[in-house]
Amino acid sequence: MFRFLVALFMLASLCAHAQQAIQFDGVNPLKLPKNMYLGEVTGVAVNAKGHIFVLSRGNTTGPAYSAAAAQLLEFDASGKFVREIGKNLYAWSFGHTVRIDKEQNIWVADKGSDMIVRFNPKGDVTMVFGRKQEASDKETGPLEHPNPPLPADEGRFRQVTDMAWDAAGNLYISDGYINSRVAKADKNGNWLKSWGTKGNKPGEFTTPHSIATDAQGNVYVADRGNRRIQVFDGEGNLQRIMTIDVPYDANARTAIGVRPDVAKVEASGAQKTQLPGAPWALCITPGPNQVLFASDAYPGRVYKMTLDGKVLGYLGESGKQLKQFGWIHEIACPNENTLYVAELLNWRVQKLMLKAQK
Repeated sequence: MFRFLVALFMLASLCAHAQQAIQFDGVNPLKLPKNMYLGEVTGVAVNAKGHIFVLSRGNTTGPAYSAAAAQLLEFDASGKFVREIGKNLYAWSFGHTVRIDKEQNIWVADKGSDMIVRFNPKGDVTMVFGRKQEASDKETGPLEHPNPPLPADEGRFRQVTDMAWDAAGNLYISDGYINSRVAKADKNGNWLKSWGTKGNKPGEFTTPHSIATDAQGNVYVADRGNRRIQVFDGEGNLQRIMTIDVPYDANARTAIGVRPDVAKVEASGAQKTQLPGAPWALCITPGPNQVLFASDAYPGRVYKMTLDGKVLGYLGESGKQLKQFGWIHEIACPNENTLYVAELLNWRVQKLMLKAQK
């Protein structure tokens, strides 16, 4: 009996440790030039030199889907502005995410133009996926969201969201708000396959919003509308489904809007985008001991996880001050204790320095 009680105590201690609040500091790392402003910051990435790449829905005063609601800006490791990349680029419409691959190429997914663009480190366009709607067409405008969606077309996207790569250089694209699938192309840009469709069954998606890969080539998809992370091998075979289930304060503030009625949403079958633990952004650290970071919109936290879904800790809350978040849309994680987060509502990037867990 004594051993049983000791075992229960140890298990409870391990669970408490696994989901403990992580202590951290937060700073604004960017030094913007005079008369330069960020809009909604949808993406952030860091290259091997520590340079920070920021994707902002700035440089526009028109409708959200005007031809310039995206800017890609580079800052050095100290936060000093270096350059704007792709000024007036044809693909800019409504920027979504930015990533850096192992060759230090800079990739951008643009939700509004349904395109993904690769820049080399010099800033030249070297590969393009998808196609923008033609401005000459009468019906050109924001896409409809039919349910079920129209059949997906090879090589085209509908409100694309993110991209990731495996060790062989194969590209995985989360596509996205409408097509609800993952697409795969090889390192030369040749289309290989896609998998998934809209739904809530295993292998189906409701807004695959972010995507990441681990050193073994597994593909992690933030199935945001279904409040889960689905993990596949590189051929699209489902490996496991993970959910983020961490206690939260039911009276926690929201970053914007009314507090979600969790029970009502769960019962109705509506999208779970605003529910606690619904993953908006994913980032997996470099090896050899990889961990996964994920964020939600409410209560506005970042979660540190093992690759099999165990929550190691969490940090942050909704708000407007440093160490608070307004809808984290992308995470860059150059190492286990340093994160950069792009915030939609607060129009900023925060650099987070995590303190070692005891």
